[in-house]
Amino acid sequence: MSTTTTPRTKRQAKEAAGPYGNVSRAVNELDDRLGVAKARTFLDKIFPDHWSFMLGEIALYSFVILLLTGVFLTLYFVPSQSSVRIPMDFPYAPLRGQRVSEAFYSTVNMSFNVRCGLLMRQMHHWACDIFVGSIVVHMARVYFTGAFRKPRETNWLIGSTLLILAITNGFLGYSLPDDLVSGTGLRIADSIMLSVPLVGSYLSFFVFGGNFPGTAVIPRFFVLHVLLIPGIIIGLVSAHLFLLVRQKHTQFPGKGRTEKNVVGTPMFPVFIAKTQGFLFITLGVTALLGAFAEINPIWQFGPYDAAKISYAVQPDWYMGFLDGLLRIFPPIEFASFGHTIPLEVFIPAVVFPGIVFNIAMAWPWIERKFTKDNEMHNLLDRPRDVPHRTAFGVAFFSLLAILFIASSTDVLANFFHVSLNTVLWAMRILTILVPIVTYPVTYFLCIEMQEGGRLIGKRKTANIVHRTTEGEYIAEPAAVRPGDGHHELDALPVPSFIEGIDEELEAPHEGELVEPGVRAVTR
Repeated sequence: MSTTTTPRTKRQAKEAAGPYGNVSRAVNELDDRLGVAKARTFLDKIFPDHWSFMLGEIALYSFVILLLTGVFLTLYFVPSQSSVRIPMDFPYAPLRGQRVSEAFYSTVNMSFNVRCGLLMRQMHHWACDIFVGSIVVHMARVYFTGAFRKPRETNWLIGSTLLILAITNGFLGYSLPDDLVSGTGLRIADSIMLSVPLVGSYLSFFVFGGNFPGTAVIPRFFVLHVLLIPGIIIGLVSAHLFLLVRQKHTQFPGKGRTEKNVVGTPMFPVFIAKTQGFLFITLGVTALLGAFAEINPIWQFGPYDAAKISYAVQPDWYMGFLDGLLRIFPPIEFASFGHTIPLEVFIPAVVFPGIVFNIAMAWPWIERKFTKDNEMHNLLDRPRDVPHRTAFGVAFFSLLAILFIASSTDVLANFFHVSLNTVLWAMRILTILVPIVTYPVTYFLCIEMQEGGRLIGKRKTANIVHRTTEGEYIAEPAAVRPGDGHHELDALPVPSFIEGIDEELEAPHEGELVEPGVRAVTR
């Protein structure tokens, strides 16, 4: 028995290729040879369409910019502490004839004599600040909306580790130019290492290759900065994205959204177009900052000299909380058995950061311990609906903000024409007082925004906060639109929790068009 196959027309072939046309045909061809069928599934992945989910992409794209600009800088930077003399024809006159380290000279030479060198340096520095900042903001969004809950605890742990590595690598890169500011930072780092009981002196000797400043710290930091830590970050980012694809996105509750589906736009073509545009926006903003906003002008600070120290210069913002606590912590020492432990260094620089980051990493399990919540969560919380978590988060960030302000005590004293001692005591009092005040204030604000709602069937309205003409803020129940039984919150981009939403709003079927360009898929 023989069979014959009717030749397909071009139109039939195009229809058979699916909605992606040439892309699907190309994937089919590759699948026949390489087995890449999973790529087609990836192209159909649904992404919730909400602006807050783009915060993590800022971190990803700033990291890409860091890698690209870092490769450029690596070609010209010399990681050596050997002494050289700056030529007399150097463009920046104050440095002519000075003896500096090769690390410092290669950095200023890159800034003045290499085409686009200064732009790349400043883009790299700005990208680092944006990278760490976007991780913090992204994790704050995850924290306040409860996106860290089961089954995403591992991804939260990866994100916390990425934040620690980003801060560490930022400090290492900040230290490489061997200028007066970075050298002072290294001296502080050496003091922190020496404050660790029992092993402090050995740790310092190991890192610096001898007594501070030694001759090996810049080459060692260079290897860590450009090779080891970036490699670990790339691995963790890959694991983070893999889990994101595997577990699918969380989403805010709303019409058609349940714990068992994902409502949003597909990867191709909508999300790819959107995310590429966002990449170019991030690149463009970083380039504008690098071109027009000066950052870390090391030629003004000069080379590092252990006998000198700079004034009115603070470290990058992500080290501000550590610097601030070091400045305001009382001078306390502990002496016993012939050894002295400088608690004014050990507690603020070792104990406090350890507590902060350990609480951050363990938070999913800490919250589960108190709430006894072991359920799977794919729908997000609205911050006001979880007042204790929100209040703790606000108090936590307010503490870090006060410590960040305390890192500029000398500048504040000079600007306001008061004694440095007055500023120190003010910062000490505020460090204790502000978190204590912000917790109950935030908690009762959340409660106030929850109360006063009316039940509509199984649904409860939430409060709407209005500002009067006199400037007063008042909370009023959301108004009900006559006839349809809905309330004002239906129009908000982030709907609040509504009791019985799964029963009252029928979930869309697999692939059903919820609204133009937005579809639903089962988890």
